[in-house]
Amino acid sequence: MKSTLAALPFLLLAVAFAAPVSAQAIDETDMLGRRLQALEADPATSGFAQLERLQARQAIDAYANARARDRDALRQVAGWRVDTAETAARTEALRREIDRLDRTRADLLVEASRQEAARARAEAERLRIEAQIQAEEAARLRAAADSEFTARQQAETVLEGVASDQAARLRAARAREAELARREAELLRQAEQDID
Repeated sequence: MKSTLAALPFLLLAVAFAAPVSAQAIDETDMLGRRLQALEADPATSGFAQLERLQARQAIDAYANARARDRDALRQVAGWRVDTAETAARTEALRREIDRLDRTRADLLVEASRQEAARARAEAERLRIEAQIQAEEAARLRAAADSEFTARQQAETVLEGVASDQAARLRAARAREAELARREAELLRQAEQDID
């Protein structure tokens, strides 16, 4: 009994020291638990890092139920586990956002390519129509030039025909004039002979 009474001050001292440690452990457990809850409540991170969050909960539970001599180490482990869960969840959320942005960028690039192809097709069609109009205009001008050339040739043929007709008439008229001059000369000779 004497030994029990002698141990009583030490026991009371241990209980006195254990109470603040216990209250501190509860506060830190609550703080770590609130960080995990905030991670789960955030829609951006709630679906990510399931394993890391489970490990963090287990570390918090181990810290809350630990003996006094193990508390410091388990508190540090629980803090690391919560940090790891937060980092993993945010990293995964950022990765998903990057993937979404990459898909959006790829979609925008595809759409830009489609629009560029449509613009190129429209430009090609415009140039084709312009070329067709120019070809039709060139064909019209060629036809007009051919028609003019044919008309000129026909006119030259007619002129040549007229000129050759006139030349033939001129030759015939000169021949007749020469014939008339010869006859006149003969008649004059005969008249002179008759007078003589």
